[in-house]
Amino acid sequence: MPEKIRLVSIPNVIPSERDRPGNMKEFMEAVMTKMERPFELLLDQLELPATMIIADSFLYWAVSVGNRRNIPVASFWTMSAMIFSVFQHFDLLVQNGHYPVDLLERGEERVDYIPGVSSTRLMDFPSLISGNESYILQQFHRIISWVHKAQYLLFTSIYELEPYAIDALRAKFQIPIYTVGPAIPWFKIEDNSSLSPRHNEINYIEWLNSQPNSSVLYVSLGSNLSISGTQIDEIAAGLCHSGVRFLWAVRGETGKLKEACGKMGLLVPWCDQLKVLSHPCTGGFWTHCGWNSIKEGVFAGAPFLTFPLGVDQIINSKLIEEDLKIGWRVRKETRVENLVTRDAMKRLVRKFMDTESIEVKEMRKRAKELGEMCQNAISEDGSSEIDIKSFIRDIS
Repeated sequence: MPEKIRLVSIPNVIPSERDRPGNMKEFMEAVMTKMERPFELLLDQLELPATMIIADSFLYWAVSVGNRRNIPVASFWTMSAMIFSVFQHFDLLVQNGHYPVDLLERGEERVDYIPGVSSTRLMDFPSLISGNESYILQQFHRIISWVHKAQYLLFTSIYELEPYAIDALRAKFQIPIYTVGPAIPWFKIEDNSSLSPRHNEINYIEWLNSQPNSSVLYVSLGSNLSISGTQIDEIAAGLCHSGVRFLWAVRGETGKLKEACGKMGLLVPWCDQLKVLSHPCTGGFWTHCGWNSIKEGVFAGAPFLTFPLGVDQIINSKLIEEDLKIGWRVRKETRVENLVTRDAMKRLVRKFMDTESIEVKEMRKRAKELGEMCQNAISEDGSSEIDIKSFIRDIS
């Protein structure tokens, strides 16, 4: 670690029993109401006074602290610019009679009036606007309102991925906006230090090295898995019966899944995702569509199978399939309770990994081109490189 960087922490304000995905309301409540005071105490204890605060946008109280102390704040938004625009213009959904709405009856209706967001099915908007998560929705509104009170806004996106959304937000905001993405550890791809097995794991890189080029489907459905056991069983059976090679990163007990997945697949509790996606033997990415996973997959030039579970993941899936055209949905309807059968997944996986298919060849070509575009963004005179330098110059 560079000598000029110091890491300090505040006391944990989140009781362990609340620090679980199933208690999101309690988790958010603790983060948003109990962290501000210890953070201010930390500022008072610094040897040198703080001259800049960069804070996750969800920690909106950091903007209040900075404004009270006359310290400039950069709000750091870690989701897509598209989803930011949706929450920023949520009032338009209300005005047009699209909130609340019965998605069972009207889910296929399309909305084309959100600035910077192309025509979108109502069912592809975040699950938060379906009326079932009113508390979390209220918090998003509060977060967005505080972003306007910061001095800078940073997006962990690349301009070329979402130019219309970013342009629309720049036109609306009075504070400068910078795209500093992809904000992923791309510089570690060539680092071989993590190639040795961890905790007696099978060396997944060695396993990948033994597979034909572009033949492996990488599967990862997020750290906080919220899929029913029945659906997991169907996924395992669908992968096994597809006859396609796959690497599945899944936490928890994997013994039963290993038996169900057969000999074509390798299951690991953890892997270096970007390194796997960038491996020449990886031919596709089945993902829950978290924003970091989207960025890593795009950067690596991978085509996608999308399986969103909620919040921003649904509209990220729409971005991949409809806007960028580098992926297919595993299920056309976004409701989590809709079971996708093993037979349906078997057929889809086979089709998706068919390297002789003209449709697949074209999709893979687009994915590679998009990956090159993202790598250009972080190179000299690339869009992200320019914005990062601009941000540094402006705060200096």
